[in-house]
Amino acid sequence: MRKENFRNIAIIAHVDHGKTTLVDGILKQSGTFHENEQVEDRLLDDMDQERERGITINANNTAVFYKNTKINIVDTPGHADFGGEVERSLNMVDGAILLVDAAEGPLPQTRFVVKKLLDQDLPVILVVNKIDRKDARSEKVVDEIYDLFIDLGADIEELEFPVLFTQATAGVAHQELGDGSEDLKPLFETILSEIPGPKAKDNAKTQFLISNLDYSSYVGQIGIGRLKSGKLEVNQLYSLCKENEIISNQKLPTLFTFNGLQRIQVDEVEAGDIVAIGGINDLNIGDTLASNQEPNPLPRIEVDDPTVSMFFHVNSSPYADEGEYLTSRHLKERLEEAVLNNVALRMEEVPDRTDCFKISGRGELQMAVLIESMRREGYSLMVSKPEVITKKEAGQVTEPYEKLFLDVPEEFVGDITEELSERKGEMTYLMNNGEGRAELHFIIPTRGLIGYRNQFLTDTKGKGIMNTLFEGYDEWAGEISQRTTGAIIADRPGEITPYAYQSTLARGIMFEGPGTQVYEGMVIGENNRPEDLEVNIVRQKQLTNFRAAAKDSTETLEPPRDLSLEQSIEFIAQDELVEVTPENIRLRKKLLTSRERKIARRNNKKYNKSY
Repeated sequence: MRKENFRNIAIIAHVDHGKTTLVDGILKQSGTFHENEQVEDRLLDDMDQERERGITINANNTAVFYKNTKINIVDTPGHADFGGEVERSLNMVDGAILLVDAAEGPLPQTRFVVKKLLDQDLPVILVVNKIDRKDARSEKVVDEIYDLFIDLGADIEELEFPVLFTQATAGVAHQELGDGSEDLKPLFETILSEIPGPKAKDNAKTQFLISNLDYSSYVGQIGIGRLKSGKLEVNQLYSLCKENEIISNQKLPTLFTFNGLQRIQVDEVEAGDIVAIGGINDLNIGDTLASNQEPNPLPRIEVDDPTVSMFFHVNSSPYADEGEYLTSRHLKERLEEAVLNNVALRMEEVPDRTDCFKISGRGELQMAVLIESMRREGYSLMVSKPEVITKKEAGQVTEPYEKLFLDVPEEFVGDITEELSERKGEMTYLMNNGEGRAELHFIIPTRGLIGYRNQFLTDTKGKGIMNTLFEGYDEWAGEISQRTTGAIIADRPGEITPYAYQSTLARGIMFEGPGTQVYEGMVIGENNRPEDLEVNIVRQKQLTNFRAAAKDSTETLEPPRDLSLEQSIEFIAQDELVEVTPENIRLRKKLLTSRERKIARRNNKKYNKSY
């Protein structure tokens, strides 16, 4: 039985194709806000990092009403590192809007989300956005989408999707280019006609699959998902079906439904709606809230396995007290919370260590977002260099490979190809578009991409575009050289002096400037040579009775390179860590004193092991 009073849809797209802006238009034109209400842009980007980075990180829910039909909308991330958010969001919906830039066309993450859509056998509405761009090529982009669907094995029925053309910033949708439409009405009508209502029965046994988690200081843990069948009522008893057990007699104290950007507290909801429950403890993504008498759990959410891991350490540096949360207990509890809220993350305890935890995820960006969130929450910690997760298949070690998509000025093709070949990359496609730029595709081990993004931007002088897509596991590619330069290390604590800083500039690139407090073993720069260099960066210029030349006081110091969190993670070698506190991001050696490092090398110990 289809519930025609509901439509549940996801909006999916590549990063920066206008997905969240389109949701803004849908909210504004559906009557969600008052006529004179002041509304900011990108309403569903509620994390500071989402607004700063201009990307969606968490899948967010909203709902609008159109012609007495409630349209539940899930805004999903467009980056493959957050693929777990996409996969669990598709469990809640009956169709999707696929948004594509009218100039850029389908990009690697578009391929990723389309594959997930076809795997779920969901109907699609294609929306070609940004048709106002000067370089828009809307009709060619539609052809490219057809080619993409065919390449991914779509059948004839799946190829018969409706196509709309939009300018999300202006809130306009067209069924045909230039048809005179002035609003998003064609989009609303297409959603009602092309996306089926959910299959649901109100009189069946209750089945509610938890697909997302939130937290409220008022009601505690909140589980978000779609009510597959039956009803949910406040103060009634249900069974919580977890992965390995069923807990009966769970009283439901709080129930919410979505309307616009708000959660509306209600006493009862019907099947087919996307709702939220609160007040039940120990919820996990994939759990089912079911009938108390005859619990029948739904299949748990399955997502792709992690491909990259990092070690999170309790901060043992001299400036660890810059944070509020410092202990192993604090770190463990926060990481456990992150794993509960994100099915794509895994956590393991390190044998014989209580101050170190292994976190596995989809990619460096996902890890960096977690670390940055912890830093802003007041945590002080250290993290290691990312490592790929290998598997053993038929007695052979395999590792993850990525498909690398590059768009670069043609004069840099040679340098790029040479660098990637050293990283075990294999070129599969090369096309010169005739406008001074070339498109290159490579198959490359994930190891080869760790730390490459900064090198790529340097090689292309900031003019290159780089995207990746997980390809699968294949045989181990052998040793891959990573950083070819050494580190400049402070050999004693103190404050960097202009005199010492100026004399060290000739030895490499500095990351810390004059006036910065340093400690022994802190990495303060990149050496021009392969070996590490220990320097006295706090030494003062010796004063004499001779008058100094005037030029000494007017020398201009070259500013240090300010590394972001992602750049720091990419830069460090195996024997180094990134120290992260609410106030600073620093680099350091795992063994801080020169004596410890010499003893470790003399004893042939692998002090540069992962943790």
